[in-house]
Amino acid sequence: MIIAIGSDLCNIERIQNSLNRFGERFEQRVFTEIERAKGNSRPFTKAGTLAKRFAAKEAFSKAVGTGFKRGVFMKDIGVVNARSGAPTLALTGGAAARLAAITPEGHEAVVHLTLTDDHPWAQAFVIIEARPK
Repeated sequence: MIIAIGSDLCNIERIQNSLNRFGERFEQRVFTEIERAKGNSRPFTKAGTLAKRFAAKEAFSKAVGTGFKRGVFMKDIGVVNARSGAPTLALTGGAAARLAAITPEGHEAVVHLTLTDDHPWAQAFVIIEARPK
């Protein structure tokens, strides 16, 4: 059963402006090591790559109903790729705790993520499914 849905639209130029203005400090504050490595591996589309990940963090925070409050921080939400190459989320700290809190007893949460971009926009959708154990 679907227990939560979240979406976000992020302006790639806004992320580029933050990179230009704050550089490494912005990246360290918002993105995980894996996300920064992915962005750095794509120098011509780094802002778009990071904007999709920024949108994924926002979409997840909306899906779990907290935004970036109640212990849910951006760096607790990391976009990773499954073995198949499909994007998904690796959760730690408050984000993992919030997901556990909204997951019905006797179920496990499965996070589905889709990302896209078409300059100047990056978009993410998160669907959280509860599957019986």
